[in-house]
Amino acid sequence: MKTGYQEKKLVTTAIYHVFTFLFACVMIYPLVWMVMSSFKNTNEIFRTAASLLPERFSFENYKVGWKGFAGYGFGNFFKNSFIIAGLSTVGAVISSAVVGYGFARIDFKFKGFWFACMLLAMMLPFQVIMIPQYIIFNKMGWVGSYLPIIVPQFFGQGFFIFLNVQFIKGIPIDLDEAARMDGCSIYSIFIRIILPLVKPSLVTSAIFSFMWRWDDFLAALLYLSDPLKYPVSYALKMFSDPTAGSDWGAMFAMATLSLIPIFFIFLTMQKYLVEGIASTGIKG
Repeated sequence: MKTGYQEKKLVTTAIYHVFTFLFACVMIYPLVWMVMSSFKNTNEIFRTAASLLPERFSFENYKVGWKGFAGYGFGNFFKNSFIIAGLSTVGAVISSAVVGYGFARIDFKFKGFWFACMLLAMMLPFQVIMIPQYIIFNKMGWVGSYLPIIVPQFFGQGFFIFLNVQFIKGIPIDLDEAARMDGCSIYSIFIRIILPLVKPSLVTSAIFSFMWRWDDFLAALLYLSDPLKYPVSYALKMFSDPTAGSDWGAMFAMATLSLIPIFFIFLTMQKYLVEGIASTGIKG
């Protein structure tokens, strides 16, 4: 027989789940509306905006959208996005792990000062350094290529460095000392001891880095002028033309396809993402 406390707790839990479900529906509705609208023709999208389901499911928007514009197909744009996001992720994860190991395990002069500088740099919005960066990259002759977007990722990212520092600090220092007694250098300790143990942190960094670079519109807008080099995030804008009719159906169709890699990565790596964030928060 349930007590008054158990009944009260059951009611509270039920109310919490109902409100959470309703809130989730409100949050996910725009995404579902976009996906459903990708199966409508452009005239129907706003004529029946209140209706979620299309009158007739059609894949014409996907055919038209995949052809792209001006002879540049979306297959090329997806390839560009994978190149940018893939290389940037590799650079950000490796460099941030190395720098994080240095801050967590190696004593060097002005260590606290440089760590504070890293935290301050992490807090700066991109808009603050956007113009100085552009001037520097323009003088280097990098504007118009992927170099301004990819190369900076190979010098560590503040959030990922902080993530790795917190995670590495949770690893017992005794493991390092035991490895030194066996003749391991600091490099061997990093490769053989630390890296295998910080796998959740590395995967978490990789997921966030890939998502941020995949969705990055501003960097492509600043540094790329050749449509052949556009990533998906920037190419989607080409379907919108304020001076003429915009092909919203094709835009929604390609936007829906652009979400597939992100969903796939999140679903397959969700365990490591949760473990990495939870472990970092506990061990800090």
